[in-house]
Amino acid sequence: MSENCIFEARNIKKYFGVTHANENVHIKLNGGHIRGLIGENGSGKSTLISIISGIQSSDSGQMYLSGKAYNPQSPLCARDNKIGTVVQELGLVDGLPVGMNLFMGKTDKFKKHGLLDTKALFNEADQLFSHWGFSDIHSRTLTENLSVEEKKIVELVRALSIDPDLLILDEITQALSLNYRKKLIDIIISLKKQGKAILLVTHDIEEMVAITDGITIMRDGEIVAERESEKTTPDEIKKLMVGRAIEGGYYRTDDVASYADEVVFEGVNLTSNKFKNISFELHKGEILGFTGLSDSGIHELAEAIFGVRSVSKGCVRLPQKNNTVIKSPQQAMKLSMGYVPKDRDKQALMVHDSILNNIGLAGVEMTKKKLGFLSPKERVEISKKAIESFSIKTNGPNQQLAGLSGGNRQKVNLSRWIIQNKEILILDCPTRGVDIGVKSYIYQTMLAAKRDGVSMVLITDELPEVIGMCDTLKIVKDGEIVKTIERGPELSEESIIEVMV
Repeated sequence: MSENCIFEARNIKKYFGVTHANENVHIKLNGGHIRGLIGENGSGKSTLISIISGIQSSDSGQMYLSGKAYNPQSPLCARDNKIGTVVQELGLVDGLPVGMNLFMGKTDKFKKHGLLDTKALFNEADQLFSHWGFSDIHSRTLTENLSVEEKKIVELVRALSIDPDLLILDEITQALSLNYRKKLIDIIISLKKQGKAILLVTHDIEEMVAITDGITIMRDGEIVAERESEKTTPDEIKKLMVGRAIEGGYYRTDDVASYADEVVFEGVNLTSNKFKNISFELHKGEILGFTGLSDSGIHELAEAIFGVRSVSKGCVRLPQKNNTVIKSPQQAMKLSMGYVPKDRDKQALMVHDSILNNIGLAGVEMTKKKLGFLSPKERVEISKKAIESFSIKTNGPNQQLAGLSGGNRQKVNLSRWIIQNKEILILDCPTRGVDIGVKSYIYQTMLAAKRDGVSMVLITDELPEVIGMCDTLKIVKDGEIVKTIERGPELSEESIIEVMV
């Protein structure tokens, strides 16, 4: 490694009760170097990043910036030391305009005679978005109106706005579609050429091996190995992450579509301000995929299918149930549909509530007794069943979701529909932000549900995911379906990108 050491951590320890989140962690980050950090959910990556970023303090150990002792007391302190961080979970205030979030804690520079010059603030914010190639995001937009992807871009530009010597990216790539992801990689490479240090966390192992210079692997709170990216393989990294060889693949092994003739669900000329004239049929036992770039409208389509988003024209209906038209999520749930949205913490789960209440809320019909009363005993039983069936790592049904890893939260999110034997599942980026073990588990759960005749709409930005899992794929561009590909030789990244971009 070069002598240009920008950051070094030595013997970092962090405990949460008896849990060793970080144990004697030593990592060095050099200028002009892209360092990958990888490990299963709960391996200690996010804890280490939170310590470097001043979100929390270590119990012991030392950190150094350019050879000088570094002990941040807050995220603002880290930013003052030119450390820019994009954390895994969204860190924006929805009730504020984008520009205000961009300069959160740094608004003094825009004050004149004690008053905030909002015009100057918004103008500089717009200039920053334009500079980094994201001029489609506007500083005066209310943050709550942005998509998950756009919010991640705001956090990225906020981190870049301080001209960081060290840029830390924790699980940002899986929130981005293909076009934004390419922009991000270009930015990372540009910063590397400027002599900056980059620490990249992603569960996309192939991507990490391709764009990093070196990879640090964590397991059970400790660093267990370091590898030069050009001298390792994804299979070796997987083995080092879990401590054993990963047998078999994630995806389906068959190469032809397989589903029944029966149409269980259909969209007819669905039109809104994000998509237009979307029509499709979903068959019993089919996995129907939708993919597209950031502005394609696929995530808004997922909301419309489940009745969360209204449409200006068209409808979604169930032919086998008297052509009933879906008009609300409550109606969809009663008609045996379940929905896993892209932003699980904001749109699906109550992260500051228990597993029991999160599962019970979705499973009200399972526990409802005469006169509308809910059975406390049955609520506990179905929660325990979900925990056991999905191997959710938890202290029990009463544990808050905030104390679970991202992968275990997603297991809760998916399990509450599967245990109800729903006939139709709408899955929007179901493996976003989860490690290889949980990702494989989710795929196997999907395939088991398919074998049981469950029909699924899979909406995702991940091309390997749609290729590996779908019977039928619909490619959406500028809000319209531009091509449909059945499972087979034509279902490849090349054929998808050719029409998607």
